[in-house]
Amino acid sequence: MSLFPPGTNAHYRGPVISAWFLMIAGVLEIAPGCIHYLLPDGGAGVIAGIDLSAGSETIIRVFAWMGAVQIPFGALLFLIGLRYRSLVPLGLLTVVVVRGLMSIDAWLLKGAGSDHHPPEHFASPVATVLALAFLVLSLRERRVAPT
Repeated sequence: MSLFPPGTNAHYRGPVISAWFLMIAGVLEIAPGCIHYLLPDGGAGVIAGIDLSAGSETIIRVFAWMGAVQIPFGALLFLIGLRYRSLVPLGLLTVVVVRGLMSIDAWLLKGAGSDHHPPEHFASPVATVLALAFLVLSLRERRVAPT
């Protein structure tokens, strides 16, 4: 048995642009994951602007933990878009749910009372809407030009 089963791209009937969007979403998940995991402060202070004077060790550890989740998740999204396109709608639905929950938390729940919003708070609603649009698109069958 192989780590990577045979590709499923031949079974995908949606537009290829949805698969490309999923691959871009994967890269855009890996990049902040690397920042959170590899930067000494996880990006909490230098990027998010969080005051690290109190509880810095916990904040930095949580950022590293989030990066450790983001890196393989982004790699999986990229792999789906590249090789397992029959799973593109499921991958896009996952992006919608993850980014949607992040947006709700940032703007309506726990993060709503804060005067400071890190870049991700602005990116997540945009990513949610885009992923939803590409999800709808991925569920439509490709038009094949008549021969």
